[in-house]
Amino acid sequence: MELLFDENLSRKLVEATRYLFPDSVHVSQVGLASGTTDRQIWDYAKQNGFAIITADTDFVTMANTYGAPPKVILLENCDYPTSIAVRIISGNVILLSQFERDNRALLILQR
Repeated sequence: MELLFDENLSRKLVEATRYLFPDSVHVSQVGLASGTTDRQIWDYAKQNGFAIITADTDFVTMANTYGAPPKVILLENCDYPTSIAVRIISGNVILLSQFERDNRALLILQR
């Protein structure tokens, strides 16, 4: 699974999870500067085969409205340090793998 980390998540997550998701990137690494609309991020992810990982509930609405692709992974109530986000992501790698293969558009990961 290739993850596109939304701007509301730390860029450090890309490196910290690279061993699990080697082709993942942060929006800032692909020319989607601060202020890029959610729709532009959605379209980029869809066109380039990424799943969006975010703390932004606007993507939940988009996933429920449009379906996949792209798939959306929400880090629910993500007001915790990056190190905890890494543990949540790495601790759910099997669930993420299953999510990649199923027909759901949305996966919510909780602390």
